[in-house]
Amino acid sequence: MSTDSATEKLPFGAGAAAGLGAYLLGYLITYVWQSGSIEERLSAYNFIAELFGGEPIAVWQGIGWLFYNAHFVATRIDGFGGTQSQNFIAGSDGGSIALLYAVPIVLLLAAGLLTARLADAHEPADGAVAGAAVAIGYFPLALLGRFLFSYQGSAAPDLVTAVLLAGLVYPLVFGAVGGVLGSAVGD
Repeated sequence: MSTDSATEKLPFGAGAAAGLGAYLLGYLITYVWQSGSIEERLSAYNFIAELFGGEPIAVWQGIGWLFYNAHFVATRIDGFGGTQSQNFIAGSDGGSIALLYAVPIVLLLAAGLLTARLADAHEPADGAVAGAAVAIGYFPLALLGRFLFSYQGSAAPDLVTAVLLAGLVYPLVFGAVGGVLGSAVGD
């Protein structure tokens, strides 16, 4: 097979769309599942912030922190005592919130599988390449989200791990594994 025809078969468009969908659906699931809890947790802080004329932390920002925490990206918080890193999922009492770690994994596996099926990948290597293409859509949103979920520059997902873990490692690894699975179920 020539290089041109191999390049034409790469599912860049399907991978990008599946990656975009996985990121947005992951955030949406996290929002629907945890917004009430986050609103309750932020209420005391927001009361004090408003009392002193500050801006409250929006629930959608807190959900963004949780979504990045599900990728093992810590939230960096600058305060009077210096900067601290916090993973709100790991710091919780356990229970169902720990299941948030599965959300990006399951969605990226599904996105990789779907991309491999759309690319008609029959070999595991082809499926892995097709599945890894989900990073094309996931990476820009992971980078953009890191800045969107910043609260007045004093609290945000850690930039380095947001780019490396959430933007690259997660979609490349789990997308590729999903793609391999997609090549196997297609036969």
